Amino acid sequence: MSEYIKEAILTGILETFEMTLFASLFSYIIGLPLGVILYATSRGRLMQNNAVNMILGAVVNITRSLPFLILLVLLIPFTRLIVGKSIGTAAAIVPLTIGAIPIVARMVESSLNEVDPGIIEAASSMGASPVYTIIHFIIPEAMPSLLQGGAINVATVLGYSAMAGVIGGGGLGAIALQYGYYRYQKEVLWTTVALLVVMVMLIQEFGIFLSKRKRRT
Repeated sequence: MSEYIKEAILTGILETFEMTLFASLFSYIIGLPLGVILYATSRGRLMQNNAVNMILGAVVNITRSLPFLILLVLLIPFTRLIVGKSIGTAAAIVPLTIGAIPIVARMVESSLNEVDPGIIEAASSMGASPVYTIIHFIIPEAMPSLLQGGAINVATVLGYSAMAGVIGGGGLGAIALQYGYYRYQKEVLWTTVALLVVMVMLIQEFGIFLSKRKRRT
């Protein structure tokens, strides 16, 4: 493997980390409150609102059901509007974020649903408002599950970032496509695949570690 290829792979690793970091961060900025709203407005919860829950749930389900490659193509005009171009690392962050938002929302909703109803009843009996109960009782109690779900989401975004290489998104996916597939350099292809697998495994193990540590406290 030439020095040029090694430098390209190193650059691809850095670009993959950049896409994953920012897309995960932005997706949680939107997806976390969205998941909380889905939880709070569902039937029998603190702020039950069937209309809001149904509309948000439908939007999340539709977005989540779209294959990511199709979403990449559909969002090209929107990506160009936001960042001024449709290729490159910065451009890939837009569809990665939008693709991850519904996953985050459902993971957050699922984690909050695991909280013991007794804790909610105790908070309500003390006169806590629904918003106060969610922020100070439900979310802290669900934190181990939220941390583990967060690791899964970051790993998912990392996997999506590889597909972004199809439209010139950069990162390891672009390296695998340009050198491993188009130029038949199998060692490059398998190297990038191995790196992606290792990165996903490390992220998931780190999430499990944080989750277990939080459960002990």
